[in-house]
Amino acid sequence: MILEMVASGGDRPVVTANGRSLTASNLLLRARAAAHRFRGRPAVLYLSPSHLAYPVALFGAALAGIPFIPLNYRLGEHQLARLLARHPGALVLRPADLDSLLKADGGAEEGADAPELAQDQDAVAVVLYTSGTTAEPKAALLRHRHLLAYVLNTQEFASAEEDDAALVAVPPYHVAGLMNLLTNLYSGRRLVYLSAFDAGEWLETARREHVTHALVVPTMLARIVAEVPADDAGTPTLRSLAYGGARTPRPVVERALGVFPGTGFVNAYGLTETASSVAVLGPDDHREALAASDPAVRDRLGSVGRALPGVEIEIRDDDGKPARAGETGLVFVRGEQISGEYGGRSALDAEGWFPTRDRGRVDADGYLFIEGRADDTIIRGGENIAPAEIEDVLVAHPGIVEAAVIGVPDPEWGQRIVAVVVGEGDPAEVRQWVKDRLRSAKTPDAIVFRAELPKTETGKLLRRTLLAELETTHA
Repeated sequence: MILEMVASGGDRPVVTANGRSLTASNLLLRARAAAHRFRGRPAVLYLSPSHLAYPVALFGAALAGIPFIPLNYRLGEHQLARLLARHPGALVLRPADLDSLLKADGGAEEGADAPELAQDQDAVAVVLYTSGTTAEPKAALLRHRHLLAYVLNTQEFASAEEDDAALVAVPPYHVAGLMNLLTNLYSGRRLVYLSAFDAGEWLETARREHVTHALVVPTMLARIVAEVPADDAGTPTLRSLAYGGARTPRPVVERALGVFPGTGFVNAYGLTETASSVAVLGPDDHREALAASDPAVRDRLGSVGRALPGVEIEIRDDDGKPARAGETGLVFVRGEQISGEYGGRSALDAEGWFPTRDRGRVDADGYLFIEGRADDTIIRGGENIAPAEIEDVLVAHPGIVEAAVIGVPDPEWGQRIVAVVVGEGDPAEVRQWVKDRLRSAKTPDAIVFRAELPKTETGKLLRRTLLAELETTHA
């Protein structure tokens, strides 16, 4: 459905990467040729950075009626081998294979007779592996109906201006990279891909390609902001900048709002299993919060906004009952776009609710605040402590740029609180800073300074890696 709509663009360029572009009609032609090549395979594995052939491979798999599976090409040899072994017989597309998908000769004419996209909306469209920050990666299945529900509920067909362009630096194996492809093509924006992120190159590309919309993860946003020497990034065409995928330090957001004065900011919250965003903090929310004198309104800069159309959000207490406004509990979501499926197993409950395994709260106005993964909760002396609350206080310290709070096993308290921070300062003074703003039970027992925190390529903190190191050094 989306591909046929995109094809109505004719000879207008719809994808740009590394100085080359692909028109709408050529995308359809090459996707049909790719479908002919993919037939008979159980799946297509995409093992490469973003490339002009990425949408060709995605739509080619859809036309062939088989799943498209983008893998993290940065994984180690053994990790990657384990994932490949899960898909025997699948066609593997590596960087050296991609240019062949862009050729007009060969099987193009033969492939042009490939059938249109199958109408079985319940068929598996994409398999995405979760980041594995707290456990082994799981294969999340997204069916055509999940992808369509997200696109149709959040986008208006061909609503973009003729010269709109969206800059995407998020990896192709991330759900945000996948859904940005679909939503931007559906709304009529040309996609501009960066195969590898560099803050200087990102800014240069945004200016050269007259980018109007962009998506970044928090680490990218922090590096972009640091790259701007003055108070204006010099990107006059950039109207919308979306960020998400992990917690974004509030000082980074406030600085970004200053260096992109004419840009509307969007904070998006979602998971692989939810086919991208389920809640959004929009441009007006950012502006209102930044200018507010009311602390409750200003605090919304730390929220992920309100539920998107077609999505319901519910907070449940430890007994599984709906929590009151402002109470912290487990975040559940429900809607047509929600998959919550791993292989043949569904994680949805009888009423269709998906347990995100995130802890959070919703205020009286419907704004969702995420306090971290449930697995990350520190239990100290029988009290549940959310690392995010302490991390927010730490990054407000003038000498600290980033912070990660971890619970380390302790024979007396169950867990001790250790804060690993990036920046400068005296550990005793930093502990006192937290104590003055929270209370003794939430004050870190130790402050550890590091040059950087271990993260995935999409900016998610690798708490397992950090915990393993801390258990050794602070046992």
